Amino acid sequence: MKLQIGVTLIELMVTVGIVGILAAIAIPSYSEYIARGNRTDAKAVLLENAQFLERNFTEANSYNKRSDLTTDVTLPYSTSPKTGTALYNITATLTATTYTLTATPITGGRMATDKCGILSIDQLGQKSVTSASLSADACWKK
Repeated sequence: MKLQIGVTLIELMVTVGIVGILAAIAIPSYSEYIARGNRTDAKAVLLENAQFLERNFTEANSYNKRSDLTTDVTLPYSTSPKTGTALYNITATLTATTYTLTATPITGGRMATDKCGILSIDQLGQKSVTSASLSADACWKK
């Protein structure tokens, strides 16, 4: 009887196949995990800007003007994440009594093909997305 030392080609191919299957399962899950984290950061920036606008409204009785009533309001954060490579542009449509904050994925960026699309929130706290396949609740709660 011979003592076998080492690994046969069949054993090696089975191992490579198993690793390939595990990678095929893990990579999409990890990608969705990263996208969900980026969306969460964009939602946090939108909510921080909304709080800023509400504080301004308390002081100036207007969303679009400062308390001196001559200076226009500018958002404290215009990108998400706040530091590093921007994945979303944050914009506002302001009037004296209403606002809509929007987080738009940067064209060509990692979130450009995100399934939730553009995230928005208004002065009433109504949240929306441009996704045809997902509801606002599905995108804002995850």
